[in-house]
Amino acid sequence: MNTRKIAVNRLLLLIGLTGALQFSCQRQPVAQATTAPTATATAGPATTTASATSDMTSIYEGIEFDMPRVQEPTIPNYSVSIVDFGAVGDGLTKNTQAFEKAIAAAAAKGGGKVIIPRGMWLTGPIVLKSNINLHTEKGAMVIFSENFDDYPLVQTSFEGLETYRAQSPISGRNLENIAITGPGTFDGSGDAWRPVKKSKLTDAQWKILVKSGGVLSDDGKMWYPSENAKQGDTPGSNFNVPTHLKTKEQYESVKDFLRPVMVSLIECNKVLLDGPTFQNSPAWNLHPLMSQNVILRNLNVRNPWYSQNGDGLDLESCKNALIYNNTFDVGDDAICIKSGKDVDGRKRGMPTENVIVKNNTVYHGHGGFVVGSEMSGGVKNIHVSNCIFMGTDIGLRFKSTRGRGGVVENIYISNIDMIDIPTQAISFNLFYGGNSPVLEEDQRAGDEARDEKPVPVTDETPSFKDIYMKNIRVAGAGQALVLQGLPEMNLKNVVLQDAVLKAKQGITAVDADGIKLINVKVITEKGPALTIYNSQNVEVSGLSFDETQGPVVKVLGPLTKNVKLERKDFKNASQQVSKGKELSNTALTMEQ
Repeated sequence: MNTRKIAVNRLLLLIGLTGALQFSCQRQPVAQATTAPTATATAGPATTTASATSDMTSIYEGIEFDMPRVQEPTIPNYSVSIVDFGAVGDGLTKNTQAFEKAIAAAAAKGGGKVIIPRGMWLTGPIVLKSNINLHTEKGAMVIFSENFDDYPLVQTSFEGLETYRAQSPISGRNLENIAITGPGTFDGSGDAWRPVKKSKLTDAQWKILVKSGGVLSDDGKMWYPSENAKQGDTPGSNFNVPTHLKTKEQYESVKDFLRPVMVSLIECNKVLLDGPTFQNSPAWNLHPLMSQNVILRNLNVRNPWYSQNGDGLDLESCKNALIYNNTFDVGDDAICIKSGKDVDGRKRGMPTENVIVKNNTVYHGHGGFVVGSEMSGGVKNIHVSNCIFMGTDIGLRFKSTRGRGGVVENIYISNIDMIDIPTQAISFNLFYGGNSPVLEEDQRAGDEARDEKPVPVTDETPSFKDIYMKNIRVAGAGQALVLQGLPEMNLKNVVLQDAVLKAKQGITAVDADGIKLINVKVITEKGPALTIYNSQNVEVSGLSFDETQGPVVKVLGPLTKNVKLERKDFKNASQQVSKGKELSNTALTMEQ
């Protein structure tokens, strides 16, 4: 694609969407306390100050499972500047070779810090090497080229499937001891790559975008940067992966459609991202894959709210990871845990395990903390605490579907605050089909409708179990909690304790087994506080709610059994608890 044309497109799009981005731009960056020591230490962990040590110690407090200390990278005490290799920070000169030479020079000395000083550094892809700390100084902005020719196709994994994609702006594979640090910014020039839905823009913004170039879909509702990109978005695609294509040559014919993740780190050990802003990625922003000893802290991760597949972080098939003190404001899921999709994910067989997620703030995003839907390799031993979700479409989001397989278990979530959540504050959806939480113009709720007929249980059946949530506060949501399992594989052993949930609608449990609600207050605008359907072994104690005219609790479904409520929670249980006619006489008991 013509570079000048892409640049004009991007400039006009950004001008037209200034209002949409203003909220993100006004946010304050997180404090930077411990970035530089990573590169200067000759041995031992990167954080060496007393405050950093104390901070790290607190990260492991209250963890409910055995987990080894995550190892930080050790970087030799050697440094070079990209300026020494001819880099020019004017935002116009392409510095791809300067980055490559600087990294190679540091690697030749056994590793070290590659310094990016203040300036605007235009470049093609940056490929990391072992024992390298890519360090941005204050005022440094790395701007990735909008010329698609700079990004060759490479074999990789995207959305859990083995495939070809354009090379990522920042990548590393089979590396050890790598870091990206400092208070600078990495901009992925994502507007040059991403399609844009008409429904995401105002009429004026849409007109500006269309006049800037590119092509429209046949129905005129989607803008693509090129005809090449449009041709890749066909019914044969598995979401964004054109699985109907078989050869690299076939993928080359739709290369513009194959948007890369911005930071791709595959099979790496001892990874530290500490300090920078990562923004405007072509697809997902940060994607550690099949890696271990991963630390992501003090990051500001941003994508425009309209960005297709604009996830913040997708931690996939990784072991031993810390995610803390970050802010996210993105176009799709913010903090997402994955482990591969369908056959590819089950064949890989690598769960994401031993992960601590603490002290993060999420603004816009489809989900604040998310598991799935690509979780075919399994997810286990995850701790999430002290996070704030402000305006995310869903707060805590768990999703999968038939055919995926995989087991999600041992998830511990506590001390979560949410406000202005337009849909579910907490959502378990085992009939996920790719819809956004807030349905877009081309999406239908019926595509994810529950199928009541059970199917045989196989290795393609997903399982979610042993999930514990406590101290959850929701000050405004569309619905408090949805527990949606499968008829053939119920959602099992989910506990919610000490929660206050203010929402338009209350709690719904469908195809669930072993649910406990302990000291939960539900404040609703309409409808019951709790509805139970075709679920079993449900215990509710300490339930509080607003007084309403209708029933507070509804218990329904021919498969419902062993539901226990406490009589003391109701002034008049005979009126406040409604039982479906199909219930057996022993399905519901009222404990004294």
